[in-house]
Amino acid sequence: MPEKVIEIPPAAGPITGHMTPPGSKSLTNRALVCAALARGRSTLTGVLDSEDTQIMGAAWRALGVEIQESEDRTRCEVHGCGGQLPADRGTCHALFMGNSGTSIRFLTAALAACGGQYLLDGVPRMQQRPIGDLGAALRQLGADVSCRDGQFPPVQVNSQGLVGGRADVAANLSSQYLSGLLLAAPLAHTPVQLTLVGELVSEPYVDMTCAIMRDFGVQVERQERDFHIAPQAYQGRDYAIEPDASAASYFWAAAAITGGDVTVHGLHKHSLQGDVDFVSCLAQMGCRVEYQPNAIRVIGGPLQGIRVDMNRISDTVQTLAAVALFAQGTTEVRGVAHNRVKETDRIEDLATELRRLGATVETFPDGLAITPGPLRPTRVETYHDHRMAMSLALVGLRQPGIVIDNPGCTAKTYPNYFNDLFALYR
Repeated sequence: MPEKVIEIPPAAGPITGHMTPPGSKSLTNRALVCAALARGRSTLTGVLDSEDTQIMGAAWRALGVEIQESEDRTRCEVHGCGGQLPADRGTCHALFMGNSGTSIRFLTAALAACGGQYLLDGVPRMQQRPIGDLGAALRQLGADVSCRDGQFPPVQVNSQGLVGGRADVAANLSSQYLSGLLLAAPLAHTPVQLTLVGELVSEPYVDMTCAIMRDFGVQVERQERDFHIAPQAYQGRDYAIEPDASAASYFWAAAAITGGDVTVHGLHKHSLQGDVDFVSCLAQMGCRVEYQPNAIRVIGGPLQGIRVDMNRISDTVQTLAAVALFAQGTTEVRGVAHNRVKETDRIEDLATELRRLGATVETFPDGLAITPGPLRPTRVETYHDHRMAMSLALVGLRQPGIVIDNPGCTAKTYPNYFNDLFALYR
């Protein structure tokens, strides 16, 4: 039975060491989409085995795509359907998406492009996470897509495929809408033009999507706020997935918090994942960062609060918040209004837990300001949010009595997180 709580043992001193996180969730789920839609067989290595990636894989299997995994689930062979799913088009296929945002958004678009009838739903929190703008864009491209109250899951897809043409894409709540549309667009009957409306959040994830599409044989042409995709076919291939940069942020933060020295392998300055730029925040706070050909090293130093726009790396806001508790002065994070509609409200709920830990926190529509105070033993509520658990656990490296509620929620993206963290310093 999973543990209901876990207490974080303080480190005896600075944490030093080397580690390699598991594969990137973002790359794994994008690669699964490309490989499932491709002509021919793909072999994916470095695959992340987590709740989110299992949801994605299970959905494709339910629709008839053959996926064979290695015993440790870090390697899989995907026999692509070439955009023609084996599943019966005359049947409505119900797919459970849990709380996996990438799965429901990417699959809604991909299945609309493949054609057929589908009902995609998830846990209660998923039913509060907006998806209406994605449906609106797909309707502009000729698909019949509807959702509850026009905004939320469950999502109903009744499609004969994507006609193509031009669609306006709201970009201010999630980059996953645009990424899902990009992944699906090559299957359209005619060329597709996607035009951004509003500020694009988390732009590095869109760059990642375009890069992995190119790796699977599909070209995307971008002209500022317009993306052009001609009808094309994904091609099966061998594809190696990078370690997860969002997960790496916790280990770099551990070095910062304890004044330690941690090297994360498998990532570099020009990795596909934008979250490697988290180390630049640590550098601004007083850490030393060394970029190596296939590793990034962070050496802790005296920490100072900073003011930073984290729009491009919003999944690491909670990690920076944990570091901010050990800095001199206030740390202010802005540009992350979209964090309010993720697994939990990652502004207000984060602020609540930081205050319970002893900080003074001011919240804004697009961020928060954290002024550290005397830390105190706390049982941290995680709100079923994997990143809340992983980031605020780091406070326990220096403050005794930090207990993490529902640590099993880390299975969403990093099932072995606590084992890997403790192995670094126990």
